[in-house]
Amino acid sequence: MTVYFIGAGPGDPELLTLKAARLIAACPVCLYAGSLVPEEVVAGAPEGARVMDTAPMTLDETHAEIKAAHARGEDVARVHSGDPSLYGAIAEQIRRLKADGIAYEIVPGVPAYTAAAAALGQELTIPELAQSIVLTRMSMKSTSMPAGETLENFAATGTTLAIHLGIRALRDIERRLTPFYGADCPVAVVYRASWPDQLVIRGSLSDIHAKVRAAKLTRTALILVGPALGAGQGFPDSALYDPAQPHVLRPKARA
Repeated sequence: MTVYFIGAGPGDPELLTLKAARLIAACPVCLYAGSLVPEEVVAGAPEGARVMDTAPMTLDETHAEIKAAHARGEDVARVHSGDPSLYGAIAEQIRRLKADGIAYEIVPGVPAYTAAAAALGQELTIPELAQSIVLTRMSMKSTSMPAGETLENFAATGTTLAIHLGIRALRDIERRLTPFYGADCPVAVVYRASWPDQLVIRGSLSDIHAKVRAAKLTRTALILVGPALGAGQGFPDSALYDPAQPHVLRPKARA
C-alpha cells in the first residue's frame, strides 16, 4: 500500500489537481485535516471508505490508522490543505512511515498564497519592485522560529512577504515592518482564500490592524505585505516578451 500526502489546495474543491481527485476517489482510507479542508474536497472518496477528520486527533492516533490500513493492504489518502510542502506537518509523519517501512508519495497542491494573489487580481512579482516572495509565519502558539528567520531580516530585502498565522499579531507585524517598508506600505489580508466566504481587506501597515479588527477576523487569513501590492501602472514591462531581448525560442528580435 501507499500513503498519498495530497495537497487539497486552499479550499475550493475545483482547485484540486486531477491526480489529487483521482487518488481520493481510489483510496479506501481518507484522513483529512478538517479544520482547513472542507468536506466537499473528500466527498469523492469511494463508497464505504473510511473517511476521518484528523483535526481532533494526535499524531499517534493518525499514524495508528495508517498502520492499520497498511496491515490491511489499503492505500491511504492523507489530505492536507494547500501544498503539503508548506506548513503541512508532514515531515514528522514521513519520519514514522520510514521507520515502519511504509511507502509514501507526495502530491502537490495549490498553496494559499497563490489563491490569495488570485483573489487580489494581481501578480506578486513586479519588474523592478519585487522579484522574490518570502513565505513565513509568526510563532504565536506554534513551534518557535529559527533564530535567523525574523521579520526584520526578511523585511530588509524589501520584497513581498506572505505571512501565515499572523492575523492575531498585526500590531507586532506593523511595529517590526514599518522601519523597513514605511507606514504607507500596502498590505492585504485574505481570509479563507477561495472559500465561498472569502474576504479581502486592503490597507497599509498603519491602518490594517484597525480594518481587520473591525471585520472581526481572528484566524484562517494570510497577510501579504510589500510595494508590489500597490504597483499600479508605473512599472516597466518584463523583458520576457521584449522584442529587443531575443532568447532561444525567439532568437531574432523583430523589427
